[in-house]
Amino acid sequence: MEKKIVTFGEIMLRLATPDYLRFHQSDKLNATFGGGEANVAVSLANYGLKTSFITRLPQNDIAHSCVMDLRKYGVDTSDIIYGGERLGIYFLETGAVARASKVVYDRAHSSISEIQPGMIDWVHVLKDAAWFHWTGITPAISQGAADVCLEAIRTANQLGVPVSCDLNYRKNLWKYGKKASEVMPELVAGCDVILGNEEDAEKVFGIKPEGFDVVQTEGEVNAAEFESVCTQLIEKFPRAQKVIITLRGSINANHNTWGGVLYTEKKLHQSRRYDITHIVDRVGGGDSFMGGLIYGLITYPTNPQKALDFAVAASCLKHTIYGDYNQVTVEEVEKLMSGDASGRVSR
Repeated sequence: MEKKIVTFGEIMLRLATPDYLRFHQSDKLNATFGGGEANVAVSLANYGLKTSFITRLPQNDIAHSCVMDLRKYGVDTSDIIYGGERLGIYFLETGAVARASKVVYDRAHSSISEIQPGMIDWVHVLKDAAWFHWTGITPAISQGAADVCLEAIRTANQLGVPVSCDLNYRKNLWKYGKKASEVMPELVAGCDVILGNEEDAEKVFGIKPEGFDVVQTEGEVNAAEFESVCTQLIEKFPRAQKVIITLRGSINANHNTWGGVLYTEKKLHQSRRYDITHIVDRVGGGDSFMGGLIYGLITYPTNPQKALDFAVAASCLKHTIYGDYNQVTVEEVEKLMSGDASGRVSR
């Protein structure tokens, strides 16, 4: 029987202004769904892997629409639990050129924020799992969500299921009286694979590359500077076999450079750097990287360079797709990996 990849976290209704309009300009909002771990699950399902997403949802028509949306992409939703009053919402205003994008959250008292330990039978959920993935967004939601996340990680560790984490620091979410630096270490200690960007490791653990300033990059990010971040993370979390840093150089809101490094067995692997000149939607970019990375690590277990290259190419393609989900195939990613970025019509 094919083993499944399990992801756990919050999925929300996404309401976005169309056509780069500001909130006050638009009388319409486009409705889709998205959330860090759900985005990873959709990516993996698109690559043909058996994938299960775990969350807590209210019993209402919006939540049912959300579940139908996940099922449409082939994600298993059978272990989602129900209760609470509402699905979280986030509003997105997409920026352009020098104007940054904006996100407004409306997720207080969402169903998953009121989750408590014991509500999910993690032994049942993880018994047929090949992988478990969570992000730093989940423990930021509430103490209950953090406790349930820890339950899942410990169960996965006991069952021998590999665990990955995207550090995903969101300063606007940590509002229940605890700091990320207080909560995250115990959770990350149970992880085999750690993903972050140039700010996550610093904001959560105070780990940073020497002499690096994200604002001053102007699109140029020196990958080798991040080897020290990787080695410091592995020193702090010795269970981790691999540390991955995504490298985004922001020229403006529509034009970024994109790449990554993967550190394992005392060796730093570097990806090629993509120049993404016309971004359609960068929300979910990191999740698409994680989805590609998990696929790569499972598919090419002895080739970390190829796993990294797959992740970077997959997330490069995500920047061309509207919505949170990365809706691309393995063949499309491999075509870009091979160097074909022409965008010629396929017919």
